[in-house]
Amino acid sequence: MKKYTKDFLISLYTTMYKIRNFEEQAIKLYRDGLIRGYFHPYLGEEAIATGVCAAMDSHDYITSTHRGHGHCLAWGADLKRMFSEVLGRENGYCKGLGGSMHIADYTKNNLGANGIVGSGVPIAVGAALGISIRNEKHMVSTFISDGGSGIGSFLEGLNLASAWKLPVLFVIENNQYAVSTPIEESTGETELYKRGIGFGVESIRIDGNDVIEVYKTAKSFADRCKNGQGPFLMECITFRKSGHHVNDPGLYLPKEKLEHFKLHDPLIIGKKHLTSSAGLSEAEISEIEKQAMAEIMEAIDFAVKSPEMSEEKFLKFVEEY
Repeated sequence: MKKYTKDFLISLYTTMYKIRNFEEQAIKLYRDGLIRGYFHPYLGEEAIATGVCAAMDSHDYITSTHRGHGHCLAWGADLKRMFSEVLGRENGYCKGLGGSMHIADYTKNNLGANGIVGSGVPIAVGAALGISIRNEKHMVSTFISDGGSGIGSFLEGLNLASAWKLPVLFVIENNQYAVSTPIEESTGETELYKRGIGFGVESIRIDGNDVIEVYKTAKSFADRCKNGQGPFLMECITFRKSGHHVNDPGLYLPKEKLEHFKLHDPLIIGKKHLTSSAGLSEAEISEIEKQAMAEIMEAIDFAVKSPEMSEEKFLKFVEEY
């Protein structure tokens, strides 16, 4: 394995740890009645967002999904504004009006999470077309669920990106369930990366729980996208740690798969990279976790104390937009 710096490995683990604990704390806030609507946790999939976003530059773009908190955080979103948004507070990225499923930050090229399955794909392809027209050395990564890869807009976007050689990286987060439907019952071909091959797109299937494998693959594809060799597709095998959303107990998830992926958890693998490649001790890792958790708790306190948009401001906002 290529040798990565200690600081880089720490940054990857810290990002995954923050995503994990953002979700766990947000679930508690939801149970306390502070988060309205649906909430789709990214628990168990942290290595994908972390590895892909680490492989990109700040001038690149991302589009996300309904399960998008991890993507936003990996892309560098501020914890205080993230918690504020999911709590519906005016300090949030979308003034609290986007909530859990519609967080975006155009100033940082985060083109947004999306409550409509697969809808980030045509947005990403459009952004990539703009990059191509402007002859820029940038690219777009679009995250898609395994269920989303069966949507027409995904296949159409894949075909158009291939025909026009656009700088897009399609990232399928295959957690093996579309809500409660196992992938074996929703498609005749469960190796989803093959869909890219059918459109002439170089595609690969990898372990989506190993942040280094994700980063290494995404980095190669991102660099090649910027050299006019795109698009590419990577299918990342992972597994949800729970049901589809916060009120889904996930009773349909097989116990043997849950146990397997519990042992193959992204944070466990990330910690192994820290000890084996970066030479960190358990005490040093615990200190990293302690500092990250302090940031999370500070952000929660900030968000809980932040105001919601007033009725007067809301009506003016609607009138203007």
